[in-house]
Amino acid sequence: SYVEDEKMIELDVEGPAEVTAGDILTDSDIELVNPDHYLFTIAEGHSLKATMTVAKKRGYIPAEGNKQDDAPVGTLAVDSIYTPVKKVNYQVEPARVGSNDGFDKLTIEIMTNGTIIPEDALGLSARVLIEHLNLFTDLTEVAKTTDVMKETEKVNDEKIL
Repeated sequence: SYVEDEKMIELDVEGPAEVTAGDILTDSDIELVNPDHYLFTIAEGHSLKATMTVAKKRGYIPAEGNKQDDAPVGTLAVDSIYTPVKKVNYQVEPARVGSNDGFDKLTIEIMTNGTIIPEDALGLSARVLIEHLNLFTDLTEVAKTTDVMKETEKVNDEKIL
């Protein structure tokens, strides 16, 4: 989805049919990342009409948190997960720069659901971590002003994602 606000999408199917994400009716603000994703099979003589709310948020919200007091009868609240990162692996290996072997090489592998590229996921997560840790560095003047990064020889960066 390219929008920040909640949007309504619809599903209107009649059986027999294998229903996929591509059967969901959306407007131009919504992108179905995988329209071929199988949802369910509906039998002959049966139909389903559903209106669903989608939103762009962060984290996880259990069904209880999605319940609305003014929702119409028949509304079914479900869990929401807004995490585009499916899996992260990392590996630390010894590395050598010239004759100096006192370095480590960090390899990070990030798998996403396709709504964000791994490089952006890493950059955004680093930014969130930095902003959270800044709360601690702002506690004292010593933490604010002490230079903790020493000058090192410029090393060729190798990105592995």
